[in-house]
Amino acid sequence: MLHLVQINHKNVWDIIDLKVFQYQKSFVAPNWASIVQAYSVRDTDTVAFPFGIYDDKKPVGFLMIGFNESDADRNPEEGFEPPKVYDNNYTIWRLMIDKRYQKRGYGKEVLTLALEFIRTWPCGNAEYCAVSYEPENDVARKLYLSMGFEENGETDGDEIVAALKL
Repeated sequence: MLHLVQINHKNVWDIIDLKVFQYQKSFVAPNWASIVQAYSVRDTDTVAFPFGIYDDKKPVGFLMIGFNESDADRNPEEGFEPPKVYDNNYTIWRLMIDKRYQKRGYGKEVLTLALEFIRTWPCGNAEYCAVSYEPENDVARKLYLSMGFEENGETDGDEIVAALKL
């Protein structure tokens, strides 16, 4: 049975050691970089929730949920404005399943767990949960659309943005 465990000193290295296939590396940041990013937003209005994904006691993936991700990404000096749907809403900031555990249906189950967590409103109510993915990542696109996310016409850099009304 899959469940989420917050990243802590006991599991951080197990989660950092999880990897995707070589061809997937352009689709998702390494887990160590995501964990650093979660820590680095602490002095902003963005909140990050990094989780290990576990099948019983075995770590199989990484999930990071964000709230108000737009605050951390806004960079007016470089002319970058994040998607509007990120403002005061939740995001699936990262989702990865280790290459050894892919194609087992974990993606839908993890998204269900993520949405259950989000609907506890840890940062208060929000209208949407958003996600972004590379246009070439057909697996991610199909997964998110199958869960009710809809592409909203926004982009996050080169990535497509999709949102789910909560």
